Amino acid sequence: MIYLGIDVGSTTVKTVILNENNEILEKTYQRHLAKPKELVLQRILEIQKRYPNENFSLSIAGSAGMGIAKNCEIPFVQEVYATSLGVRQMFPKTDIVIELGGEDAKIIFLTGGVEERMNGSCAGGTGAFIDQMTNLLNLDIAELDKLSFNASKIYPIASRCGVFAKSDIQPLLNQGVRKEDISASIYAAVVEQTIAGLAQGREVKGNILFLGGPLFFLKGLQKRFKEALNLSDENATFPDIGPFFVAYGSAIYAKKTGTALNLDKIIELLQKSPNKELLESEEPLFSSQAEFDEFIARHEKASVPKADIASYSGSAYLGVDCGSTTIKVVLIGENYELLYKFYSSNKGDPINILQEKLAEIYALCGSRIKIKSSGVTGYGEELIKTAFGFDYGIVETIAHYSAARHFNPKVDFIIDIGGQDIKCFSIKDGNIDSIVLNEACSSGCGSFLQTFSNSLGHEIKNFAKMGLFASHPAKLGSRCTVFMNSSVKQAQKDGASVEDISAGLAISVIKNAIYKVIRVRNSDDLGQNIVVQGGTFLNNAVLRAFEKELGKNVIRLDISELMGAYGAALFARDNAPISSNLITSEKLAIFTHKSEFDTCKLCTNKCPLTITHFENSKFITGNKCERGAGKAIRNDITNLFEFKNELLKKYKKLPKEGAPKVGIPLVLNMYEMIPFWSAFFENLGMSVALSRKPRKETLFLANQSIPSDTVCYPAKSVHGHIYDLLAQNVDFIFYPCMSYNLDENISENCYNCPVVAYYPELIKANVSALDEVAFSYPHLDLNSPDFFAKTMRKELANLGFKFKLDVIKNAVFQGKKELENYKNTILIKGEETLNLIREQNLSAIVLAGRPYHIDKSVNHGIDRYLNSLGFIVLSEDSLPLMQVQTKSLNQWTYHARLYSAARFICKYPKMQLVQLVSFGCGIDAITGDEVRDLLRANGKIYTQLKIDEVTNLGAVKIRLRSLKATMLEREKAQFIQKG
Repeated sequence: MIYLGIDVGSTTVKTVILNENNEILEKTYQRHLAKPKELVLQRILEIQKRYPNENFSLSIAGSAGMGIAKNCEIPFVQEVYATSLGVRQMFPKTDIVIELGGEDAKIIFLTGGVEERMNGSCAGGTGAFIDQMTNLLNLDIAELDKLSFNASKIYPIASRCGVFAKSDIQPLLNQGVRKEDISASIYAAVVEQTIAGLAQGREVKGNILFLGGPLFFLKGLQKRFKEALNLSDENATFPDIGPFFVAYGSAIYAKKTGTALNLDKIIELLQKSPNKELLESEEPLFSSQAEFDEFIARHEKASVPKADIASYSGSAYLGVDCGSTTIKVVLIGENYELLYKFYSSNKGDPINILQEKLAEIYALCGSRIKIKSSGVTGYGEELIKTAFGFDYGIVETIAHYSAARHFNPKVDFIIDIGGQDIKCFSIKDGNIDSIVLNEACSSGCGSFLQTFSNSLGHEIKNFAKMGLFASHPAKLGSRCTVFMNSSVKQAQKDGASVEDISAGLAISVIKNAIYKVIRVRNSDDLGQNIVVQGGTFLNNAVLRAFEKELGKNVIRLDISELMGAYGAALFARDNAPISSNLITSEKLAIFTHKSEFDTCKLCTNKCPLTITHFENSKFITGNKCERGAGKAIRNDITNLFEFKNELLKKYKKLPKEGAPKVGIPLVLNMYEMIPFWSAFFENLGMSVALSRKPRKETLFLANQSIPSDTVCYPAKSVHGHIYDLLAQNVDFIFYPCMSYNLDENISENCYNCPVVAYYPELIKANVSALDEVAFSYPHLDLNSPDFFAKTMRKELANLGFKFKLDVIKNAVFQGKKELENYKNTILIKGEETLNLIREQNLSAIVLAGRPYHIDKSVNHGIDRYLNSLGFIVLSEDSLPLMQVQTKSLNQWTYHARLYSAARFICKYPKMQLVQLVSFGCGIDAITGDEVRDLLRANGKIYTQLKIDEVTNLGAVKIRLRSLKATMLEREKAQFIQKG
């Protein structure tokens, strides 16, 4: 008998045939291109032809195999079980299996209790993730792998999903970072995601078997795993059978069942197995050709005046939009006519592309046309401005608004959908009233559609047209790219055509933008004069879906994709200098640039720098502060975040010789409670050792103990701080559970959020290294002094330190006194700053969040960036607190401070609030709405910044610069109104 195992995965079909002696007769590995049933049928027909007289026992496994097995009466085996069968047969000494597939990633622990961990909502760290990054680098997978071996530097790249990773990789490409280094950094991100995302509290050690296509074919990835986990050749196995291993285990299972199956019957069932009819579909985008023709005719009316550059003479103005994935160039004449336009992917090389286009423009202009002024906007604004001497750098939002207002002075809402970004602006009384940007997901953006058109084997232009007349657009929802992969595949299995999927994706883009980004309750909230912009709206299916969803017509200019560049050119025209700094045609002909890489040594962050040298200037990126960019840090502007960090330095002391040493992690609520605990323990004769910023090696080790990849970043960082304390040889680590904060009488209750309150319990359960040191995590409430003192006396006694109750109570008293002094010092500094703001009419931002947002590794230097924009930075706890009436129950101390700060700033004309929130914080869904409503009710602009481990602040800087520009526009409008 011959035993056939089939593994039908998310992207591939693998088959293995065994004989009676478990010898592999043949194995195959093929991508199924979303047609798994057809490929399985093809393989069985081929096998039957090659083995015409054999009896077969067959089983099938894989994420897409269950349906086929059920319909065709084939035994199904769960893939983890199939893997374990194969491991026991071929590699019996294995402790852990790590398997990476197309969209699936797994860790199977075999020693110390069998347990499987699998990726859920994200395909970060899988073959699909690597494919996306390969496309972004414009390489094939073999090139990427080869380049990774020649890396000299590893850059931090977010590993959680492709969207985050693109946000990190694109700036590196724009900066000219070597593709060798980026390739290796992508592999490092995959390793980090696999270990941090899947280990979830269990250590990865022992004999490790690596399976799956990516881990077999990509030798550079193998190298990164071995280095990261410190594995030798003896305990790291990358077998040739790796890509086929689930199919091999399925064949073992088929042998175990031993049931002979009739291949003719299976083939017949496969051939007859019908595709299900689509259960749900959207309305068609167009019901007739006439309706489409009317739609096209209406939008063709919104066109920009044009002139022939070959016959035009006079002054001209240049605008460039260097975006995250594309570069756009326009040249306009004195009367705003379009003389030249260019739109292309930046291919990770915007400098060379623009150099070529500038040379082309100069050649077309000759001596007839003089470029009197130039402006640049977009992610690459600073780089392009430095390289080519552009006269102005314009924040994206202002550039897009300027262009929309030029063509429609009554515009009251603008939505721009680009490659990875969605930008929405509400306009009120001729000024930007609010700005909304997508935070971390590009499921409503051009790259989302590009990804799917490529995966389905179509050019994006043709793919976009295919959905226009689809009769049953697939109902795919408004979900992230990974979820949508599954939805698309399921839709195909249920009978959806490519046309139906194209239309369904266009509708999905719009639903994501409207309901996830803008969060519209009513279409009238958007306004009556809506202008749409961005390359994605060139897709008529997307534009039609937007109009149908809103139930109203919108305006799309015929240069929709160029509106940012056109706005930059408008700004250049209206603010033309006496003499332009733009590079001349002569200097352009000899223009060169080169990049070098270094590490900033000005502080402990050790930022990896990319230094691009031009003839008379250089551009530095990768830095987290102005000093790293070669600029002086502004110390003349008050920054309460810096002030609070300086206050906390007094608690970082050298240990007293002979005194018991207690380690306290400087994390979460402990950022505010350190003054109390420092005074408390010192009064008991102990030394306090605070955790320091963990080193990279410590973080990788700590990441294995994080049990959830969706918890907020500040919580994830706790693990690194615990490992740092373990390295400090403390007598015990103290990290109490605190359900309540100190009652400040500004809310109905004074809870800490559940993560803050009980994370010590999670730490104890998941950091196995704590078994080697005493770890104290009592439940405490400072609002009940007697209970608090008794609990601490008992806890310290259990640790071997016995004190009288009066001594403990005195220590509590001294701790409260120190905490009160700390808080009052911040309030006094706040009051001094408020007086200065009033007296000198200064601009200020209240950077409001939680106590731990002053941690520089958490806030990524946002406070310093605000200083560089000329803003005084206040914290919410530096303001006088008051209780504010809210729509939801106000029972969280930190949130009550937010609401109080939002109400307080309304007294100050040149003060705004920026709310810091963390990805993964469910409670902030409530606080965001409350703060926004409080601010908007008083004519203030609501700005929310979501932060996590991603250190690229491109989107953050756009938002903050936009906020500043909007504030200036409002001040200008008020000045004009006053006459």
